[in-house]
Amino acid sequence: MKKIALVAALVGATFCAVPAIAQEAQEVAVSLDQPCKTHYYSTSRDNWFIQIGAGIQSPFVENYLPRTDAKHKITAVYNLGFGKWFSPYLGWRISFLGGAMRWDNGEISKAKNVNANLDFMWDMFNSIGGVNPNRTFSIVPFVGLGGTYVWDIKAPASNIYNENDAIKDESWTLPVSAGLQLRFRLCKYVDLFFEGRAQFYGDNFNGCSYGQPVDVNISAIGGLTFNLGGSQFRTFNPCDYTDYINSLNGQVNDLRSALAATAADLAAAQAQLPCPEVKEQQPVLTTAPLLASVRFKIGSAVITSTEEVNVYNIAEWLKANPEQKVVIAGYADKKTGSADFNKKLSEKRAQAVCDMLVNEYGIASDRLTTKSFGSDEQVYTGKGQNDWNRIVIFKAN
Repeated sequence: MKKIALVAALVGATFCAVPAIAQEAQEVAVSLDQPCKTHYYSTSRDNWFIQIGAGIQSPFVENYLPRTDAKHKITAVYNLGFGKWFSPYLGWRISFLGGAMRWDNGEISKAKNVNANLDFMWDMFNSIGGVNPNRTFSIVPFVGLGGTYVWDIKAPASNIYNENDAIKDESWTLPVSAGLQLRFRLCKYVDLFFEGRAQFYGDNFNGCSYGQPVDVNISAIGGLTFNLGGSQFRTFNPCDYTDYINSLNGQVNDLRSALAATAADLAAAQAQLPCPEVKEQQPVLTTAPLLASVRFKIGSAVITSTEEVNVYNIAEWLKANPEQKVVIAGYADKKTGSADFNKKLSEKRAQAVCDMLVNEYGIASDRLTTKSFGSDEQVYTGKGQNDWNRIVIFKAN
């Protein structure tokens, strides 16, 4: 993933530098400021390990009286741990230690203890001598923080009491520790290790407090480390992509040169194009037959209030088109009255509309012409349309 991210970042930086089409092409060059150094990293699945071991421990507490009979002070301790290396240089682990312990402060005392430590580990040889996946021996210093539970304390010199004024036979403490591990590579999946650790406690570690500020527990263990999936780290080197990046630079520069040439050709072609002649467009006037009409009741030439809106619309159109003239054509239906009656009725209808346009809306009378068709001509001749011919229709003149 880091390889892909590096190439993507460099290519992205290159393309972000491309200017607008009208700008002159410039050469693109991406250089690597980083030294040609191999970088190591571990994925979330790699470089986990499990550690199993056993050894000895001996506490150094207040009024420590060394004896020649060492067996009274050295006891067995057992170890189990797991952890992960982030890189060939640094790692972490959680390590559990437990067993019985004895100490001598005038009389032999004993207890049982178990502790858990979070250790931070440093591979000295890989850091100083360079990473070597085939190295068979390494020195690994470590420091840690943890918690210790001591119980079944049997110490004649105990002087720490609980809330019931009874001698406490257990304690909880938070030690800090430091140590050194010697690691021998047996194969890709298994290491042999030996390590020593010193854990530093407060004065109440062993249920006795005599003014000595620090109690110490020393342990030395050996065992096996099982590398899950093998000990392996992934690598990347920026210089591995120099040729590829230079190739991309060349392609980008070629594209930019072609882009600049195309822009120049386009500008030259545009300069040769004649300026198009723009003709003034005259407004298009609406011509008759107009949609507006005025309908009348049977035998009547009176404009009803519901039909006045149509007269108003014609007046507005005439005002908007002052050069236009209109013919006002009156009709009557054939099934009502005689031909003479209908002729006069259609004339009255046309004149009523003309008078309203002149008197109420101020339209000049010379722009209006009335015609009466009576019932001799029928605008609507379809079935059931006889009554529709009681009408005045407007036509452009």
